[in-house]
Amino acid sequence: MSTLFANSGRLPWPRRSTTSDDHQTNSWLAPLDRLLSCSERMHQRAGLRAIADDPHLLADLGLTREEALEQADMPFWR
Repeated sequence: MSTLFANSGRLPWPRRSTTSDDHQTNSWLAPLDRLLSCSERMHQRAGLRAIADDPHLLADLGLTREEALEQADMPFWR
């Protein structure tokens, strides 16, 4: 059960700074970044739902069962 929150081996997507005036931004980076963020939230919320019945893991996170389920039930785009 402890592998649920383990690093999946993926490296985080590098953030691009849009404040620099000397380069063009790629139009596909922003939607791709949003897609990856939504995917990550979806996996995290599925993990919360999976541990909602384990009081020891919830206590480690400082959450109640109701708080965990409330977060797990939120849409992935929020």
